Amino acid sequence: MELIIPITGNVKHAITLDPTVWIFDDRRIDLDEFFSEDFIEKDEMEEYKEKMGKHWSREIMEGATYPPTLKSEKRYEKDKMLSSSFGIVLKPFIHNAVPSANATTFTLITKDEKYTYPLEEANNVIFKFSHNGKPLREDGPVHVLFKDGSNQDSPIRYVQAIQVD
Repeated sequence: MELIIPITGNVKHAITLDPTVWIFDDRRIDLDEFFSEDFIEKDEMEEYKEKMGKHWSREIMEGATYPPTLKSEKRYEKDKMLSSSFGIVLKPFIHNAVPSANATTFTLITKDEKYTYPLEEANNVIFKFSHNGKPLREDGPVHVLFKDGSNQDSPIRYVQAIQVD
């Protein structure tokens, strides 16, 4: 099974996606939390500003030393990454490939089938890349979920490529 997913077709830049590195991406979504009622979607820029503000305030209040709590915070994040299920939204990757002005759809090409959606739906598609802290090696490299949770129990599996038309 190939772990790389190419985005090709009617795009300015053909790019490849490597789901094995997304665990380090700040855009990753904790799917256990996302599909619960407690999830609140945030704007990426607002979230960045909030994190930087907290960091700045912490530096002012505590100084540039590394207090003992940082180790426990890092440990909590590591434990979470080793036990949670994560995904990432497809839209930024399609955007980075720069679809042509006349492109209207994208097709998810799997081992057995093809699924075609309007480009506008890329924001509603989540690529699940880990389950309980483990990469999806058996039927992956990603599972395709919809933000509304409609296919949470039966995701699209064995994604091999994305074709923009």
